[in-house]
Amino acid sequence: MNIGDFCRELFRRNKILASVALANLILFFVLAFIAPFDSHVILGVNRWFKPMKFALSIAIYTGTLAWLLAYIAHRTWAMRVISWGVGVSMIVEIFCILLQPARGTTSHFNTATGFDVAVFSLMGIMIIVNTLLAACAFILFFTTTAPLPAAYLWGIRLGLGIFILAGIEGTFMLSRSSHSVGLHDGGPGLPFVNWSRGGGDLRIAHFMSLHALQLIPLAGFVLHRHSRKLPISDPTRWTFVFASVYVSLATLLFLQAMMGRPLIPQAAATNISQMISVLSKWHGI
Repeated sequence: MNIGDFCRELFRRNKILASVALANLILFFVLAFIAPFDSHVILGVNRWFKPMKFALSIAIYTGTLAWLLAYIAHRTWAMRVISWGVGVSMIVEIFCILLQPARGTTSHFNTATGFDVAVFSLMGIMIIVNTLLAACAFILFFTTTAPLPAAYLWGIRLGLGIFILAGIEGTFMLSRSSHSVGLHDGGPGLPFVNWSRGGGDLRIAHFMSLHALQLIPLAGFVLHRHSRKLPISDPTRWTFVFASVYVSLATLLFLQAMMGRPLIPQAAATNISQMISVLSKWHGI
């Protein structure tokens, strides 16, 4: 299946979420084009980097849901509610995340003015709505018959479950009004993602937990598809093993951040950043 076939299949499965995914993907490339020509920085990084990251993440998320919800398409009413709810909440979310840097300020944990509080509160409401709808999809994959191999089906269930639990990490960051541990938000970070090089960063474990929705179903699918070629007799059991290792790694990343330790030691991170800078200049980027 080439990219064109994949896109057509995605729209056939769920036009609402596929459209949201495409819009965010286009937004990502538009911002990637604009960013090099804008020297305005927020918390030490180009102001368009955060909207870029979120646009790409939302595109991947809504595209994934568009693909997966088709397996319970016979639950028409529920699928429409989830699709429209997730689609609208993600559009509002990316609008808020785009609006604030366009105004020259931060989008998250911003309580500087009444308007900033309103924007951040609206973002929080949209995330709650999205999480509740994801929980509905999670329940439907247990209560609805889906014609899927067991390993793939359990990959979807586990991926959705871990994705929902990622909300706990998000709530924890919200309660602290910060994603950094041991220092203030901002400062030197890894290229593009801007994960802290000087202290703990809770966004790393949060990122990994969110994208369990893609990686664990994919693992279940691959394990089933290639079970005869691999030295495994029960792909479903190995899907559980993969999910367990995945959750353990995400937990370790969370604990590492809580101890105030960066993902990569600062000296190594500095060397990596310098290498990327040199390569970028060499290629004329």
